[in-house]
Amino acid sequence: MSYATVLAGPLRACPDDPGPGVAVVLGTRPEMIKLAGVIECLGDEARVFHTGQHYDQAMSGGVWAELGLPEPERVFGVGGLPRALQISHSLTALHHVFEQSRPHTVIVQGDTNATLAGALAANAHGIRLMHVEAGLRSHDRAMPEEHNRVLVSQLADVLCAPTAASVRNLLSMGVARERIHLTGNTVVEAVRRRLPPADARRDLLAAYGLAPSGYVLATVHRPENTDVPETLRTVLTELAALTLPVVLPLHPRTLDRIRAFRLEHLLGTLTVTPPLPSAEFLGLAAEAAVLVSDSGGLQEECTVLKRPLLVIRGSTERPEALPGFSELAPPGPGISRLANSWIACRAGIHEQLAGLDSPYGDGAASDRIACLARNGAGARPGAPHNPAPHKESDA
Repeated sequence: MSYATVLAGPLRACPDDPGPGVAVVLGTRPEMIKLAGVIECLGDEARVFHTGQHYDQAMSGGVWAELGLPEPERVFGVGGLPRALQISHSLTALHHVFEQSRPHTVIVQGDTNATLAGALAANAHGIRLMHVEAGLRSHDRAMPEEHNRVLVSQLADVLCAPTAASVRNLLSMGVARERIHLTGNTVVEAVRRRLPPADARRDLLAAYGLAPSGYVLATVHRPENTDVPETLRTVLTELAALTLPVVLPLHPRTLDRIRAFRLEHLLGTLTVTPPLPSAEFLGLAAEAAVLVSDSGGLQEECTVLKRPLLVIRGSTERPEALPGFSELAPPGPGISRLANSWIACRAGIHEQLAGLDSPYGDGAASDRIACLARNGAGARPGAPHNPAPHKESDA
């Protein structure tokens, strides 16, 4: 199965009357960015519900304006709560929303707590559920996201797989083939749309005092790298050992841990910034010598930006980017050793990556997903038309 054969050709025509609306449930900045194209394609039919999982103004406050999207219909404000409470509070809020105004389809994306809450709410109300970016698997049970994505795959009526590998993962766990659609990943069009042009990138570098391919861009935010003092100390020490200047936009949770563990002194040689607007971050990433991060989204974005990424993790749910665009390096001396070797031969690496296609598709995933949502106006597959929500648990 390949994109050349599966994703080629014109998109199917969508019906003019899409029905009573599509609920798009999200909660984090990456979800906003990756679903923006779908929301835009759906137009007035999109009803956006934001759980508030990313509640920090620096993380999500300006994203809607930057993406040119209308404000969400509801924001639930679950940020800062433990995982179980984020899911339960979001589920309760969505239950009331769907009781009052029932959509014909619910769309969730990826593997966040908002994703699971939206999926459970749709299932409880018998509403057709679409899972965008379905089929990713790290096979690492220590990752809460792995549990979220596996559960949602079981609940979803329509699974939008970004790659052929994701399709195989879904089939291997017994998902019926007719529920799976190979759509590509919305990250391709998201990056293409938000990446500043070359002249704007030159101005951006000048503002930071940077030279093209003359710096490393790094991010660290995952609990496995930030919640244990020695691990966080190791990561920051390794970044400081790189042979080029390091720009480090600090996630709020990472900054909190650095202060709690009294590691501020390790930031002295790094160029630390607050979280950056997505377009600005992509502009810096596109001109960097090397990227170092534990971000899942950047593992996809680097394949469009054509920059090498050192992934500070022991496992990944995105093996498609390995080994061409990225490589795994758990916290330890391997971070600086490998990154410095890439820095030394960065011109050749950049030239090699420029000739590789992104494994995530042709940039039309948002159109395909929106069309699938509209084509599904009506009853949920396998369920009665407009079934009443369950008043009691049948489990």
